[in-house]
Amino acid sequence: MEEIFKLKSDYIELIKLLKATGHCSTGGEAKQAVTEGLIKVDGQTELRKKCKIRKGQVVTFQGDTIQVS
Repeated sequence: MEEIFKLKSDYIELIKLLKATGHCSTGGEAKQAVTEGLIKVDGQTELRKKCKIRKGQVVTFQGDTIQVS
């Protein structure tokens, strides 16, 4: 599935993006997904939970793609 997430500020932290899009129901679940290396940002595995996601970046999780705009 591919979706577009519209930013309302300069950036959103990765774990907050996962919660905001409904891919993780809790912050703990989001942190665990990042720790396990299940998240890719612009095609690269991202292990920083508070990585700043900005407009134009693409986040991939469990086959789903989130385009940040």
